[in-house]
Amino acid sequence: MEETVYDTVIAGGGLAGLALSIQLAKAGYRVALFEKESYPLHRVCGEYISLESWNFLEELGLPLSDWNLPIIRRLLVSSPNGDSLEQGLSLGGFGISRYKIDQALATIAREAGVDLHEQTKVTNIKYRVGLSEVRTSAFSAKTQLVAGAFGKRSNLDIRWHRPFTRRHGNRLNNYIAVKYHIRGDFPSDQIALHNFRGGYCGLSKIEDDRYCLCYLTTAENLQANGNSIEAMEQNVLRANPHLDRIFGASTRLFPEPLAISQISFERKSLVEDHTLMAGDAAGMIAPLCGNGMSMALHASKIAFRCMDRYLQGHLERYEMEQEYTDQWQRHFGWRIWAGRQLQSLFGKEKLTNRTIRRLRKHPKIVSFLIRQTHGTPF
Repeated sequence: MEETVYDTVIAGGGLAGLALSIQLAKAGYRVALFEKESYPLHRVCGEYISLESWNFLEELGLPLSDWNLPIIRRLLVSSPNGDSLEQGLSLGGFGISRYKIDQALATIAREAGVDLHEQTKVTNIKYRVGLSEVRTSAFSAKTQLVAGAFGKRSNLDIRWHRPFTRRHGNRLNNYIAVKYHIRGDFPSDQIALHNFRGGYCGLSKIEDDRYCLCYLTTAENLQANGNSIEAMEQNVLRANPHLDRIFGASTRLFPEPLAISQISFERKSLVEDHTLMAGDAAGMIAPLCGNGMSMALHASKIAFRCMDRYLQGHLERYEMEQEYTDQWQRHFGWRIWAGRQLQSLFGKEKLTNRTIRRLRKHPKIVSFLIRQTHGTPF
């Protein structure tokens, strides 16, 4: 197996990995990125990005202003019984599919000089006295620094025995997510969050007159419906009148739903064997907060600054790792905690009905709760 030496290797080519690779390559470093799939590809994701990320993405090279993307300024939340509240979003966001944005960032990364290897799975990362050895399905590489941006759960999580992979199902780690692209007559400037027994479903517009419909629920919900997604949607999701109308009045654009399981919202370590974690590999905010994509992008900027200072000789390795951990916690620790607390209010049918009914009378409280899970432009 051929062995190549890099300044930085990134395991995973989602938003965090691609954005980090571009920043490092533009700074003059030799960077490799390994992605186990091929671009373009669909990923299970709500596909709403807070406007806090707009300027950063344009600085990376995305021509967002030229793409005529839907700008989302309103939030609609419904309870399982159909009660709803609507609230303006002080910052707002925009819709874009992972199919489009990941492909565009991958193109920018290659143009910047990143050695981007598709259909290449990282099988092991091992640190040895100043250098890490990264083994993949294609070849091995040595590198000064490694970033793990491989998503919600991977073979590396299991190899490292990360605690969240070894716990039995509980309220934080036993979720599944399902996504479709659909067409229908829905508001283009609104992100909707419709609750049902044991979960919630988001709907917002993306490019090309499409909408992303993505929902999160418990594994128990699926098992109780014979492990049939179709039966669960009919028996559970469509009990919410809003979701019943959406499913009945839309056209699905995927032949089959995209689905992932074993999603965990538990606390995760930010450094494993001298590998910096970014994106969902570092920790997930509850999807109902609609802020995971912005957090992944912001984390890449924090990681780049720390890595750059180390590679320039301004920090020792342990200082870089501690600085990254401190900065990540300062920016995202509270938001993830607040997201968990908000998630605890939803999914339980009676509690969700009561919560929505009470919040309708207190729009200032709703605005306050939204602010707790969102950041500012970076």
